[in-house]
Amino acid sequence: MVRWVVFDYGEVISRRTAALPGIAALLDADPEEFEAAYFAERKAYDWGCPDLDYWRSVAARLGRQVDADLSERLTSADVEGWLETDPDSRRLLDDLHEQGVALALLSNAPASFGRAVEGTDWARLFKHLVFSGDLKLAKPDARIYRALLETLAAEPADCLFFDDRQENVDAAREAGLGAELWSGAEAARPLLQAHLTR
Repeated sequence: MVRWVVFDYGEVISRRTAALPGIAALLDADPEEFEAAYFAERKAYDWGCPDLDYWRSVAARLGRQVDADLSERLTSADVEGWLETDPDSRRLLDDLHEQGVALALLSNAPASFGRAVEGTDWARLFKHLVFSGDLKLAKPDARIYRALLETLAAEPADCLFFDDRQENVDAAREAGLGAELWSGAEAARPLLQAHLTR
């Protein structure tokens, strides 16, 4: 019987950020070149790299420099861009919460983003919020699923996990969790119904 439903955040609960062109402008960089640099350095950021180190690494790929003040502005714009939630996903979370389903979040995201999420109105829907940047571990590393289970005081079979990346779903299954590839809130509803009524 599933006791916990665990959601990824980016492009599951959230929409894909629309902030990248604006962030590129802060660095006076070509948007396409900036986006490539942004994602090339993202793994280290998700694994706990400090904000300033991340933005300096991105900027170095673009021949730019970043000081502490600019890093704060870049971080603020980046966080704001990822905070926009998908309305269908939000309705699903509200419905599950009203049904008394225990919810947790497991997100590859920097610690600064985690602190911003904790201040949102929807964070209250979750009993636990787990961010890779805090753990210095990220999906699909098996250790992050063990850390999640320790946080929840749960067994793998107690959990159903949704993620939009197949490699993360596969890793969760290898760790013993029930896991499904996210393809939208409406597609998730029958899957949830099936798992929660077993």
